[in-house]
Amino acid sequence: MKVTIERSVLLKALGHVHRIVERRNTIPILANVLIEAGDGRLSLKSTDLDLAASESVPADVAQNGATTVPAHVIYDIVRKLPEGAQASLETAGDTGQLILRSGRSRFALQALPASDFPDLTSGEFSHRFALPAVELKRLIENTQFAISTEETRYYLNGIFLHTVDVDGTAMLRAVATDGHRLARVETPAPQGSVGMPGVIAPRKAVSEVQKLLEDMTQDVGIEISTAKARFQFGDVVLTTKLIDGTFPDYARVIPTGNDKRLVVDKEPFEKAVDRVSTLSSERGRAIKLAIADGKMTLSVNNPDSGSASEEIEADYDSAPIDIGFNARYLLDIVGQLSSDTALIRLADPGSPTLIQDRDGAPALYVLMPLRV
Repeated sequence: MKVTIERSVLLKALGHVHRIVERRNTIPILANVLIEAGDGRLSLKSTDLDLAASESVPADVAQNGATTVPAHVIYDIVRKLPEGAQASLETAGDTGQLILRSGRSRFALQALPASDFPDLTSGEFSHRFALPAVELKRLIENTQFAISTEETRYYLNGIFLHTVDVDGTAMLRAVATDGHRLARVETPAPQGSVGMPGVIAPRKAVSEVQKLLEDMTQDVGIEISTAKARFQFGDVVLTTKLIDGTFPDYARVIPTGNDKRLVVDKEPFEKAVDRVSTLSSERGRAIKLAIADGKMTLSVNNPDSGSASEEIEADYDSAPIDIGFNARYLLDIVGQLSSDTALIRLADPGSPTLIQDRDGAPALYVLMPLRV
């Protein structure tokens, strides 16, 4: 293999693929990035056996070939090369090394055979569709915070993607929950997605998709099967295994009879929760909301650090109610709201509470109360 490529092009591609590689690996080949040169392009690929990323970029290929080298090492080398530099990559005959040259710099990297590199991308996909980057970003950002980190309930360690019929309209829905809060967001189902299997995209894959969406403006190509999902961002392709488990029937925990309607201005409410919760205990983070005609009093009583309270205006005309929440969970949800107000629907101090921007909003959040 012999190839020359601009440092900036190589760095951007390595930046996309090296993140998947774990710093510690018991299998040496998984610490490496696969580098293949051919047809005027350089292809890079990495995997951790659950997730694989690949990118193909233009390059001056003098000789086709392939090898694998430590991903984080080559990324750090290329990152430290001067801007505007050219990098040449060449495999050394019998030594099994990759020689990287740029200007007066020369690096010889230990390599492993390309034939040993595992292939995660094979397999058939039953459903293919395209989703605008802004919509995929919204689905992820508005649900990711509720993904569970509890490994025993592994089926909650991701976002549940599926299509549903809502009043005769097909919708693509994303749901995440950790048992304390639930986020449900939907968007009109793109052509090709209807009837797709309900899949659970794992946390690490969701995080990588989110990073790749940062500078993406066009549609993202998505392919789904019962075992894998593939996301195409221009020249970057991300393939992930899906969580093999059954997502719980989340509809059962979304309350339908919450008749107490509370509307507050989002920003004053968010800031008041943040201020008052400063004195809440690290363990429970409990904050009490005392809601009555036209006002809400937020308070914290912590035997170790003291007490705090603040009153804000609220649009509320039902029976007075005192209810407690985990302040961090409440702030997480309110931070997702896109309008200037928060609509909170309550039942009683022991029942789940519903939070939205407004009636019928595409994003819906459920928060379990605390005893206070």
